[in-house]
Amino acid sequence: MLNVTKLTFDHETAPVGLDHAPVFGWQLTGDCRDIRQTMAQLQIAMTPDFAAPVFDELLPGKNSIAVQAAGFAPRALTRYYARVQIKADTAAGLQTSDWSAPGSFVTALLDPEREWRAAFISAEDADTCRESSAGTMVRGDFAVRPGIRAAYACTTALGLYNFYLNGTKVSTDEMTPGWTSYNRRLLYQTYDVTALLHPGTNRAGAMLGAGWYKGVMGLTRARNNYGDRTAFSMQLTLQYDDGTTEIVTTDASWQGTIAPVTFSEIYHGEEYDAALELPGWADAAAPDAAPAGRWHGVETVTYPAAQLYAQAAGKVSVRNRLPAQRIFTTPAGETVVDFGQNMAGRVEITVTGGPGDVAELRCFEELDADGNAYLANLRKARTIMRYKFAQLGTVTWHPQFTYMGFRYALVVQWPGTPRAENFTAYTLHTAMEPAGQFQCSEPLVNGLHHNITWGLKSNFLDVPTDCPQRDERLGWTGDAQIFSETACWLADTWTFYTKWLTDLVADQLPDGGVTDVVPNIEEHHTEGNWLMRTSPYGMSGWADAATIIPWVVYKMYGDASILRNQYASMCRWVDFMTAHTRGDLFTFMTQLGDWVALDAEPGSFFGATPTALTSQAYYALSARILALTASVLGKAADTEKYTAVYKNAKDAFIKSFFDAEGTLTAQTQTAHILALRFDLTPEKWRAKTVQRLLQLLDERGGHLVTGFLGTPYFCAALSENDCLKQAYDLLLKKDFPGWLYQVAQGATTVWEHWDGRRPDGTMWSAGMNSFNHYAYGAVGAWLYSTVLGLGQQAGTAGFAAARLAPRPGGGLNWAEGWHETPLGRYALRWEKDAVKTNVTFSVPANAEAELVLEPGAQVIATDGIAFTNGTARVGSGTYTVQYAK
Repeated sequence: MLNVTKLTFDHETAPVGLDHAPVFGWQLTGDCRDIRQTMAQLQIAMTPDFAAPVFDELLPGKNSIAVQAAGFAPRALTRYYARVQIKADTAAGLQTSDWSAPGSFVTALLDPEREWRAAFISAEDADTCRESSAGTMVRGDFAVRPGIRAAYACTTALGLYNFYLNGTKVSTDEMTPGWTSYNRRLLYQTYDVTALLHPGTNRAGAMLGAGWYKGVMGLTRARNNYGDRTAFSMQLTLQYDDGTTEIVTTDASWQGTIAPVTFSEIYHGEEYDAALELPGWADAAAPDAAPAGRWHGVETVTYPAAQLYAQAAGKVSVRNRLPAQRIFTTPAGETVVDFGQNMAGRVEITVTGGPGDVAELRCFEELDADGNAYLANLRKARTIMRYKFAQLGTVTWHPQFTYMGFRYALVVQWPGTPRAENFTAYTLHTAMEPAGQFQCSEPLVNGLHHNITWGLKSNFLDVPTDCPQRDERLGWTGDAQIFSETACWLADTWTFYTKWLTDLVADQLPDGGVTDVVPNIEEHHTEGNWLMRTSPYGMSGWADAATIIPWVVYKMYGDASILRNQYASMCRWVDFMTAHTRGDLFTFMTQLGDWVALDAEPGSFFGATPTALTSQAYYALSARILALTASVLGKAADTEKYTAVYKNAKDAFIKSFFDAEGTLTAQTQTAHILALRFDLTPEKWRAKTVQRLLQLLDERGGHLVTGFLGTPYFCAALSENDCLKQAYDLLLKKDFPGWLYQVAQGATTVWEHWDGRRPDGTMWSAGMNSFNHYAYGAVGAWLYSTVLGLGQQAGTAGFAAARLAPRPGGGLNWAEGWHETPLGRYALRWEKDAVKTNVTFSVPANAEAELVLEPGAQVIATDGIAFTNGTARVGSGTYTVQYAK
């Protein structure tokens, strides 16, 4: 039986707020092998019965990823339904599926510059707002006639907001409208609010916080980085059965007041005074509890509608609930709550108190060597949450406009005796479906995979931050590009990356330079931070996020739209590098190079690999990626142009960093890793370069001493050059420095430094000692691609043609895992004993795979597959093979 499942629109299952016609995608399932789509019929309608489709076309071919509905022009603020029927060749013959279950998507405004009528309104006092991080509330009443058919609210804010209709919070979204380059681009959210309205008087309201917009942020710890007044904007469109439409907007008639949130900032936490609560404040049917004069008029704030952009998906929400594991008293006599997992989010408390009582926590990551709260690595971040009672009672409360990175909470104040059941942690991050899982026979490796996954969950809160706990939490481009492939293995990151890359373009400088952090909150604050003074943009390995991430996402998802959208930016970055070459070597300002490598001079963060080498390696890599991108997009002239740039960059690398005998002039692990992994080593010198890398590894007792640029590629550089044993040995090191050392130390996320906490419990320098820093978790991609053996055939994308090549080693007895691709799920398990190895794998419908067994494998059981020299080609289905070696 052939079935169509998981219908998607711009890679999301039910987006609300698309400002364009989406691309469509679907997955197939069936009860036989070798399913290959030959034709699809796509219907789009405005009713779920499809009585009058607005699009109905037969689409020949096998494509089911990013399918265009040519000629479909959606209306604004409309719900559309779509369904698909498939014809496919299968091992059982030609089959036709039933129609898929309908999926739906909702459009937003299609031209905000012309259509957005709502004012931005602020309840903040213009004379005091610059120094205030207190919350405010705004509200307004409006009438709804009988016979309402649909209602859509488009909402956004300068600052953070929660939106209410008739006393009900409209969505589960948190931290809206997210963090963008606000002065160039502000997202708005679209909500179907039909069910929340009723005939008669209705009330809309919003509570606002400072957030990233005006709170203290960045390396310079400046405030008011984008503006100094929070403001809310709402455009509510009411559609009636009689065909008429009414629009309700925020305007000067609305009211504003102070909120019970008396302080809220990203770094410093939130304070709440229950005495300022106004029950029913956003519900017109509730009695007005406000004292006279509490509500006052609002003022309008100017923001250009042309800079408003719709956000249909990828919003932040609560993703996990973790009850407290224990509560204990430290040697210093302090009460600490342990949630058992380092994370990013907030703590919800249930507490009983009376007027004036205070419940206060301070969130933190680690205990020091004595078992006391370790707060030094938070730097200036206060990370507090404080609730003040107004009357006797029991309340359940959590912050609204902040988040913390933490495993522990220090109980600073508490009425009565705190118990573990009083505390629950909730994680916050961008909504992303899990896309992969990995397990093997070594528990510490499973712990590493767990830590990598939680590093992603902790740092993918609207932007890819470096860390979630201290006074930084910035979208460092280097961390993002290093981890991007691993992130795509772990989670469905399409929407997340396309959103953030759009901000990268918005902040890209006129000369093509790419900023160190995106959004570039440091744009106007170069004083007081050495990096912002010496190299605020144009850093190799960091700025290359402009080319590397679009290419990685394209390869993982098979949708070239990300390349089309980013292409001009990619060209500008490579052209920037070309413009800043001397003798064909890229050189520009200060470069971080192999940042925080262990081969650095004492007291330095700069690794021993010359930054000239790392810069040139990334110049060549970006040029090569751009040439490949141009080829995918059919840009023949640009393909030729950037292929030449790549060849020149590679030739200059070889000329500058290899001597006449083929020895790299920089005798560091990272130099050899990049030369091999980026294909910058002449073939005649490859074996010599590999052998020297092994020697450098042996000189360190089999340990890595690499930093940000070398570490992600170390295992791959070894395994791709017939050094699988050494790659496994490196992965499985349990002492410092190594991935499993952190796991053995009790880490539940990946650390910023290999020895963030030493075996004796002492800490690395507190100034830069995050215990939740995902960059070194980039080894996760190697777990999937090599240990498990899931990969793609050369020249393909989106896993339409996989290459399954499991490589047992390291004493592991088995490994298993899966990865969800746009076509469906690939799964693989291998297990071995002293005599044989079994491999069971699944290929999704409409895909094909090449199975490549270990060199020297002697096939015992084929499951009907034809092998040639240990290699077989298969279509979709589940297979089990057995071989001896």
